[in-house]
Amino acid sequence: MSDNRRVVCLVAAMVSAAASLAAQPSEAEVRQILVDRVDVRHASVGMVAGIVAPKGRVVISYGHPDVGDPRAVNGDTVFEVGSVTKLFTALLLADMVVRGEVGLNDPVNEYLPGNVRVAVKDGRAITLADLATHTSGLPFFPSNFPPVEDRAAYARYTVEQLYESLSSELPRAPGNRWEYSNTGGGLLGLALSRRAGMDYESLVRARITGPLGLESTVVAVPPPMKPRLAAGHDDQLGAAPKWDLPALPGAGSLHSTANDLLDLLAAFLGYTKSPLALAMAAMPETSRPNELFGVNQALGWFVIGKGDERFFIHEGGTFGFASCVAYDPKTRVGVVVLSNASPSVGDIARHLVRASFPLDTPAPRKQRREIAVGAGLLDLYAGQYDPGGGWKYTVTHEGDALRIQLPAAPRYRLFAETERDFFLKETDIQVTFERDDNGRVTGLILHLWGMNLPAKRLETPK
Repeated sequence: MSDNRRVVCLVAAMVSAAASLAAQPSEAEVRQILVDRVDVRHASVGMVAGIVAPKGRVVISYGHPDVGDPRAVNGDTVFEVGSVTKLFTALLLADMVVRGEVGLNDPVNEYLPGNVRVAVKDGRAITLADLATHTSGLPFFPSNFPPVEDRAAYARYTVEQLYESLSSELPRAPGNRWEYSNTGGGLLGLALSRRAGMDYESLVRARITGPLGLESTVVAVPPPMKPRLAAGHDDQLGAAPKWDLPALPGAGSLHSTANDLLDLLAAFLGYTKSPLALAMAAMPETSRPNELFGVNQALGWFVIGKGDERFFIHEGGTFGFASCVAYDPKTRVGVVVLSNASPSVGDIARHLVRASFPLDTPAPRKQRREIAVGAGLLDLYAGQYDPGGGWKYTVTHEGDALRIQLPAAPRYRLFAETERDFFLKETDIQVTFERDDNGRVTGLILHLWGMNLPAKRLETPK
């Protein structure tokens, strides 16, 4: 999943977390933002933005469902929404707590098959609240998950494989530190589904989309909806494969529309009455620090700002789609931004909630050429690296591939540009390995967001 890009794009918001309120952008200004992303930056084929506010509700759109499709996207165009699904999963949890069906501090193993062993660390079991706040200690993807570049294998990954992965040792006791986890989001969805006695999509329909009238929010797109389904595109606007991860439906399986998500936000903001009002109000009340990005993590929602100045946001991304929803309880403004290409739209959502949050101005991505390097060199770089703050980067040599595991990210393959400089193909991140005069590896430098971040090698260099 492209969640790592959505998570790291929060950094821009962290820097501006105390930004003052400003006038909401006009419809013409919003449309121009979309025109710029589609026609100038070529960062999407079709985009839809929706706003619900005290003065009313509006949907602004620009572009097309697919390259060569003359139709215009609109508020009823269906998009993959990726990790926005986690908001629905967290809302299910809050609703089941309100109903007395589960408790936030219930260990997740209580709702799994009896033969499934879930790791415990320092005597602390993983709870439902840990899963919903990304503090479970479970990895971004399960330890036995296919490599990120093997996208076709995602659909073949099974619930049984997920269960097998849960016995892997945790890096820390649950509840102690935030680290984004699709594993945790997917496991939460499965646990709640087992408690309710129905599959994830049926549970979402029974508890959320049915009561709120969100008729176009589904896991499996039925035939009548398919003409409204946009096609996904990668960051070069090539055709992207369909997102399909049946073992982790609660992490990122939903499709939706701008109109449906505006209805959801209208309920969160109290513009419409909802049987979920108590659950929605409870979601921000459970909050844990996200020390990596300097914000808080509520049930489902990222929380930017403090006290009355805080607002709530969540991004989503799949192989070919980007999404973001956000709402500000003080101004009673909610926004939805959907795109049928993978580049993040989180900066647009933040700007629509608070105009003082700037739009991103990314530099053109450099085209990099891979070179062949020997297995001995790759083996030399394998090890753990310490960037400080209690985090670790893990570099492994597997077969002919060098891979890196960063906090809050999937495990990526590194491709050699020189004997010391490596790059990721999926996102604009590079790694330079440092060596001393004797050729020993002493550390690495992570290049991302225009920053050069050093990390010392932990074990004795070879």
